[in-house]
Amino acid sequence: MATNTGKKTLVIVESPAKASKIAGYLGKGYTVEASVGHVRDLPAKDSETPIKYKGDATLVTGVREDFSPIYVVNPDKKAIIKKLKAELADSSELLLATDEDREGEAISWHLLEELKPRVPTRRMVFHEITPKAIQEAVAKPRDLDFDLVEAQETRRILDRLFGYDLSPVLWRKMSVGLSAGRVQSVAVRLVVDRERERIAFTPADYSGITAQLTTNTSEFKAKLSAIADRRVATGSDFNAKGELKGNAVRLTATAAAQLVPLLLAANWSVTRVEARPKTWRPSAPFRTTTLQQEAGRKLGFTTDRTMRVAQRLYEGGFITYMRTDSVALSGQAVAAARTQIAERYGAEYLSPSIRVYDSKVKNAQEAHEAIRPAGETFMLPEQTGLSGDELKLYELIWKRTIASQMADAKGESILVTINAQLEQPSEVPGFGRSDAARFSASGETVTFPGFRLVYVDSVVRPDGEEDDNADTTAMLPPLRDGQSLEAKSVTADDHTTKPPGRYTEPGLVAKLEESEIGRPSTYAAIIATIVSKDYVFRRGKALVPTWTAFAVTVLLEKHFGHLVDYKFTAGLEQQLDQVAAGEAKGLDVLRDFYYGGEPNATTNNAGLKPLTTALGDIDARALSTFPISGSDVVVRVGKYGTYIEAPDGRRGNVPADMAPDELTAAVAYGLLGTGGSQERALGVNPETGRQVVAKVGRYGPYVTEVAPDQVKPATAKAKLPAASLLKAMDIDSITLDDALKLLSLPRTIGVAPDGEPVTAANGPYGPYVKKGSDYRQLATEEELFTVSLQQALELLALPKTQARATAAGRSSAAARELGTDPETGTPVLLKDGRYGPYVTDGKTNATVPRGVDAATIELAQAAELLAEKRAKGPTPPRGRFSSRSSSSRSGATKSKGR
Repeated sequence: MATNTGKKTLVIVESPAKASKIAGYLGKGYTVEASVGHVRDLPAKDSETPIKYKGDATLVTGVREDFSPIYVVNPDKKAIIKKLKAELADSSELLLATDEDREGEAISWHLLEELKPRVPTRRMVFHEITPKAIQEAVAKPRDLDFDLVEAQETRRILDRLFGYDLSPVLWRKMSVGLSAGRVQSVAVRLVVDRERERIAFTPADYSGITAQLTTNTSEFKAKLSAIADRRVATGSDFNAKGELKGNAVRLTATAAAQLVPLLLAANWSVTRVEARPKTWRPSAPFRTTTLQQEAGRKLGFTTDRTMRVAQRLYEGGFITYMRTDSVALSGQAVAAARTQIAERYGAEYLSPSIRVYDSKVKNAQEAHEAIRPAGETFMLPEQTGLSGDELKLYELIWKRTIASQMADAKGESILVTINAQLEQPSEVPGFGRSDAARFSASGETVTFPGFRLVYVDSVVRPDGEEDDNADTTAMLPPLRDGQSLEAKSVTADDHTTKPPGRYTEPGLVAKLEESEIGRPSTYAAIIATIVSKDYVFRRGKALVPTWTAFAVTVLLEKHFGHLVDYKFTAGLEQQLDQVAAGEAKGLDVLRDFYYGGEPNATTNNAGLKPLTTALGDIDARALSTFPISGSDVVVRVGKYGTYIEAPDGRRGNVPADMAPDELTAAVAYGLLGTGGSQERALGVNPETGRQVVAKVGRYGPYVTEVAPDQVKPATAKAKLPAASLLKAMDIDSITLDDALKLLSLPRTIGVAPDGEPVTAANGPYGPYVKKGSDYRQLATEEELFTVSLQQALELLALPKTQARATAAGRSSAAARELGTDPETGTPVLLKDGRYGPYVTDGKTNATVPRGVDAATIELAQAAELLAEKRAKGPTPPRGRFSSRSSSSRSGATKSKGR
């Protein structure tokens, strides 16, 4: 709707990629520019606060006493604002076309406040980037929704107050660099609570029996279900304490072994075949969280990776907007899906009527659509020209959307009961005397695949483990009542109950959404934060909490209990939704949160300010100390790492990749055996006659000599040789020869022509050669013992920068190439660096996380590490109030705020 004044209409979107696409659809009469995310925010540090507010003592957070915020233009956005103002001066109209969600609405408001337009200004909204959608959005602009703006501003201020008031408490009492967040800290508590359940879990042993049975034409498996009409216990019959909780009876390993030969000789027959019709119905199209969960389970994507790929698909015009709570499809989308189903699979695969789905999410933004392929007709995956992650995610979205309008799948579920008649009665421990045992077998048959021809949902098994394929039930041969069977084999199976499974990223997203904690658009950023802050590390797909997470959670629970209470956090989220709907005022929410509100049934609702100003003494040592069950040893979280301590003062370091539930009494005593005041004797140094031992110290494992007990103090005070272990060495396997080589360092290689000795040594930054005060890095630790005098002199003759490059070149010769990065198209290498193994594409480096074996890392995992590092951007300078507490969206591909 550009006017005819000769001037153009200025359209502002968030990302350059989107601007380029939309400009092509609008053509002449429009100028499309990008704000590149947020243009202003609360000041990240004191130096950014405007001078006129410097005297206000309450501005540490960028928020004044009356909760009115101070906004500053982000330093890297000043040039963008200048450019936008210049374009606006030559425009007759302004259309603010940022994303159609709360944060997008807030960005539009910030642009409005900063640009101060004197021309007509409207809000342009769309949920897909197609020619028709953009033309309709231009033709039907609306006013800015100030309720959404207020809700987002309230959320931003809440998060700033929470982080800036609580994080310094953690710095003072525990360690600098820790942080607290309104949703982040609750997410950490969820992961910690699950680990607490695992630690408290008592496993129970039980046995079962499996029979491989045959008919005349086929065979199948059946499980023992009852003896003497008493049900045999399975894993679900035990509680977390390892106790039976029902009427089932535990079959012991001894009893199972006794039964096996009796069952092999038994007469087997089918006593009942029960077939029931079964119907499978398709799931709703994707919303943000279900997309994150399924992409995690089916594609192995992290939540952050899923959202970054979805952002690219949206900006490329392939899918609708990816941050939505809605599962609704427009009439246009339904027609596109049903047409494609009929053409591709046939009319019988169409659902008889249009399927309509309702969101199960409270306060879902139903004006939005579900995530689906964009356009009036859906491109088939093979027609898109996409590849790599984009193709995988598009195909997943296309399949889920198409399946949602397909016919139900039909079939039968079959339960077969089988009798094993023993040749003579036998006494079975726990069950009494019996002459028969009952077995069961179950299976499914699919008579019409329906939507399952296209898409099968992932399932989460009762033990908490996730399964990519729901189609795992056994197929059974045709069976009839009274049919005789033969036992091909009978085997006893020993089992142990498992603790609750750890959260995976999809599982944690599902739990956060189920608990109504946070917003779907924030989950990717929350998980990325708790991993980067060392509260959680990944082990395979599982999220494992660190002992630091335990210590921080205990401190918050004890002194700020309701702020990390699940119900309180969910209630606060509901209040923010009420603000967005115009049913509550943001100022009231902020006052209650900061100064305290009325107590209720779940919390005393004490305010943040009273809690932080009246803390009293906090015994950080006590809060960071955890007893190890079945021992007199405790685990402590210290400033230099996590360690265990015995009553006699002996200490041992806890391996960084050890999960808390793995630190049992036996493991703790083992760690004490190789750490603290105890050591592993390796033998005697033939040159000195002293004992050589391997120990674990504050800075890691090392070897040293020990003075004999009879040596007097004056001699004993002399410094004994010691050396850290090389990266390839292990304290449990190091030999005396290895230790003597280490103790020989620094090694005198020879004498230079000028008479200066040349040595090889190992330092905190790696191996090097040295002559006087001049030194050069070596490529590998092995060169400490192999580098010759000539090689050392040649290296020392090079400029330091060239020497480093030469060393890096020799080191990279041993680097492993993993493949081509799907995002940059450049080779990805695995290297061993100063601080451990890392992956690189030549521009971005990413450390291989602890708990991940660098020797087994593959391209997909390396590409994910690099993508996460790129998304974080360069490491900001660290000040007292670092910008890491800010949730500003500085780029269109960044995850939404926290």
